[in-house]
Amino acid sequence: MMAPFKPNGLSKEERICSRLLIERLFKGGESKSLSSFPLRVVYLITDIHEHEPAVKMMVSVSKRHFKQAVKRNKVKRQIRESYRLNKHLLVDAMSKLDGKQLDVSFIWLSDDIYLSQEVNLHMRNLLERIKEKL
Repeated sequence: MMAPFKPNGLSKEERICSRLLIERLFKGGESKSLSSFPLRVVYLITDIHEHEPAVKMMVSVSKRHFKQAVKRNKVKRQIRESYRLNKHLLVDAMSKLDGKQLDVSFIWLSDDIYLSQEVNLHMRNLLERIKEKL
């Protein structure tokens, strides 16, 4: 059963957990990619399944960039929070595309930790660019 929709929330249903979805997203071919350093986004438009949200997301921060899990987790929290605050841009755009779902993956490219305001700026930039391409 799907949890009640919170406009500014980020529920479990809105996250990509399925290995099949992840493989399809990164396999190439249909998926597209954009960058706004230190973030890169890979996205794919698929057919929606019953009782699924219009936009699903995942976050990836490589151990190559941050050896300590504490730093990786901090960056992941920043990315998720920034997405949570700006996801309305994609949700509104996807509501116009009936029967379609957007799978989005955010990948951290830098070896440095940035301020949350800067992460938010780059996140907003990427989401606006995805919205234009929809």
